[in-house]
Amino acid sequence: MLSDWQKQVSASDARFKVIMAGRRAGKTFLATRELAKHARHPNKKVFYVAPSYRQAKQVLWTKLKYKLQDLNWLNSVNESDLTATLVNGSTISLRGANNFDSLRGVGLDFIVLDEFAYIPKEAWTEVLRPTLSDTNGSAMFISTPSGKGNWGYDLFERGADDTEEEWFSAQFTTLEGGRVSEEEIEQARRDLDDRTFRQEYEASFETYSGQIYYNFDTKTHVKQAKFNLDDIKELHIGCDFNVNPISAGVAVKTKEGLHLFDEIVIYSSNTDELVQEIKTRYPGKRIVIYPDPAGAQRKTSAGGRTDISILQNARFIVKHRPKHPPVRDRINAVNSALMSSDGNVKVQIDAKCKHIISGLQKQVYKEGTQVPDKDSGHDHTNDAIGYMIEYLYPIRKEVPVLKRNEAWTVGTY
Repeated sequence: MLSDWQKQVSASDARFKVIMAGRRAGKTFLATRELAKHARHPNKKVFYVAPSYRQAKQVLWTKLKYKLQDLNWLNSVNESDLTATLVNGSTISLRGANNFDSLRGVGLDFIVLDEFAYIPKEAWTEVLRPTLSDTNGSAMFISTPSGKGNWGYDLFERGADDTEEEWFSAQFTTLEGGRVSEEEIEQARRDLDDRTFRQEYEASFETYSGQIYYNFDTKTHVKQAKFNLDDIKELHIGCDFNVNPISAGVAVKTKEGLHLFDEIVIYSSNTDELVQEIKTRYPGKRIVIYPDPAGAQRKTSAGGRTDISILQNARFIVKHRPKHPPVRDRINAVNSALMSSDGNVKVQIDAKCKHIISGLQKQVYKEGTQVPDKDSGHDHTNDAIGYMIEYLYPIRKEVPVLKRNEAWTVGTY
């Protein structure tokens, strides 16, 4: 069954629909339904485009196949191309915008751009928009917001303009989606800082100009450690494998959260040297380390070792995500740990951690974007502690399970 907001979107006959919705509001369910709705006519070409090919496959591919099978519409699937061919000759293909030039030259009847605020603007203006011209095709843009400096805000404003007759815009909260309980949303409000909660759950356009870690305040977060290191048996270390410099933040878990009491910044170095430095500084300590997930693939020598295997061979306890979380999730997790909306502070930093403090104070977004500026060099320690904080204090998500027998009425197309 469609929720009220999904019905409103589906009922609109606008050629271009721009939908901003909170997390878990039902965006993927609606996208799946709209893809099938437009492919029900014979010999149509329909695309679903996500920020990356992997994301497109993870988010939609299995659900799409199940639904088409349930409807008895499915003729065949091409697993390598992520294309489903329907019995009426129409095709639904999943694509990633990380290689959007490869999408040129295809005449399309309908496109869903999912999380489009995190897709390069050029993917739409230079590549995908022209694919709709000869077919007079249509598109649905759907996303959580990404600030007023993002091109998604411009499209949303266009849909809100009454003079733009082909465009439609709407904005819906997670609660309006009806898939996440009020209790879970209130828990998220307590876990997240105000700005992150408004953007992720209330679909609000937040202004992210200037300082990335806006919740950092020296008066609140810079505190002298009260523990005696000799009494501490276990240390927690976040690390970034950048060669110049390789960086790490060293912390102790406290009742309140994490107290970062030391940092390691070594220029023109490598993972072996980082391991040696950790062992030299903290002999006899149990080390739990949270590295960049990419270290599982990066070869560091002709012997085939990876950065993470070096840490494991040093008998460190290595904890990392199987793949990178979205950068915004890592940033949101750090801001929320610095201070949640109810004033809970999970991170404190010793004054001697000069690089960490400077990075939190000075790293900014590139002008007019939500892309962190990495040219200034303030990102290395931020990334290092971010991997640790995001692992320990991730942004809470409730992920509803879409069952194969969930109602998906097709007679209302």
